[in-house]
Amino acid sequence: MIAFVRGPVTAVFVDAAVIDVGGVGMLVMCTPSALASLRVGQEATLATSMVVREDSLTLFGFADYDERAIFELLQTASGVGPKLAQAMLAVHGPDALRRAVVTEDLAALCKVPGIGRKGAQRIVLELKDRIDAPATVGSEATARLSTPTGDWRHQVRSGLLGLGWSVREAEAAVDTVGPLADAASADGNPIPVAELLRAALRSLSKA
Repeated sequence: MIAFVRGPVTAVFVDAAVIDVGGVGMLVMCTPSALASLRVGQEATLATSMVVREDSLTLFGFADYDERAIFELLQTASGVGPKLAQAMLAVHGPDALRRAVVTEDLAALCKVPGIGRKGAQRIVLELKDRIDAPATVGSEATARLSTPTGDWRHQVRSGLLGLGWSVREAEAAVDTVGPLADAASADGNPIPVAELLRAALRSLSKA
């Protein structure tokens, strides 16, 4: 997986940009928030997700790891592919999408071209229990990784995503260390989030 690309911007289009990475022009399909920060001739860093198909390799770019995490999570819902996930992020930001799913705001989801009421209901049904509550995550969450907290699952997951692991891998690792964290919390000695993150990384390495 290509977690990010960094280099001078050589071209910006309506929905994509070309980044010079070591002399190779990488075409990156970008969300509006990612494109807004790009200027031709200036160096840029984009969080990325590669979608592999039988006939193509497509690199999608995002303003930050949080936006990428939502992009990848959306695709785990039935009927949501990368293009529709990108369209959802073009209409709503990550937190707005979280809020729409958690509060079952079907009207907000139906504002995305290609999503009807039945599709919105399916997305809510499949993602409501797995999507994070609306909050600012990413660098702020990563900075809090050394603090013991009851919201450790969200922080460990965000940390793994920030390190380049996929949504599916991050969720599996969180489930693996869950019993350890829950047992420690029940005993009144919660494990620091940084230690839980290391345990999750060890489980991924073994896998």
